[in-house]
Amino acid sequence: MTGGSSGIGAATVGRLAEQGASVLVGFHHGAERAAEVVARLPGTGHRHLAMPIDDSPRLSEVARLVESEYGRCDVLVNSAGVTRKVAHTDLGALDDELFDSLMRINVRGPFAAVRAFAPLMRSTGEATVINVSSISGSTASGSNIAYCAAKAALDNLTMSLGRALGPAIRVIGVAPAAVDTAFVPGRDRQAVLDQARDTPLQVVVAPDDVAVAVVGAVTHFRTATGTTFVVDGGKHL
Repeated sequence: MTGGSSGIGAATVGRLAEQGASVLVGFHHGAERAAEVVARLPGTGHRHLAMPIDDSPRLSEVARLVESEYGRCDVLVNSAGVTRKVAHTDLGALDDELFDSLMRINVRGPFAAVRAFAPLMRSTGEATVINVSSISGSTASGSNIAYCAAKAALDNLTMSLGRALGPAIRVIGVAPAAVDTAFVPGRDRQAVLDQARDTPLQVVVAPDDVAVAVVGAVTHFRTATGTTFVVDGGKHL
């Protein structure tokens, strides 16, 4: 699990551990948070490891460690991501450095993680990759233009990898609306509540809502691959 130390990632590792999985909680800067997540997990075999999504050599190193210590990888969840609130009309504030970093972390990173783990996952014969996306990828309405473009690219990547990695590996995306976390710097909880009120179901998407969708995709969506499921209270309607 990349990005497993907080938010959607932390909720997801909890749900996977409840299903009996031994979970590796990947983190970038949140070592202490990741250790706390691991300490709360039911079951055994869990650990936390530095797993910066934009460090391809480190991802390959972690994949080798998983093969050595666990012998298999049944599920890879790409939950790591980053964004920043920039008005879509403020093109000047979205400079090259920010644009490139959003693409590197939100698109290249998940691909690099899949590339590193695919050989080990193929050997299980029935593995699953979950890419945590966003409805920003289909609505083009989100924290900034580059983030929307990155999530659209991730959805496309899910399609391409679903075709490329079958039949041994299923690749599925899960795309929530604004989730009740501190993921977007500068966005307060009121903005999340306001967005929820404008949806047909008028419910706030919680991290656990996304985690349940991830586990459902792994355990029940046996014939699905190359597709992205929306978890947004109907916001896309």
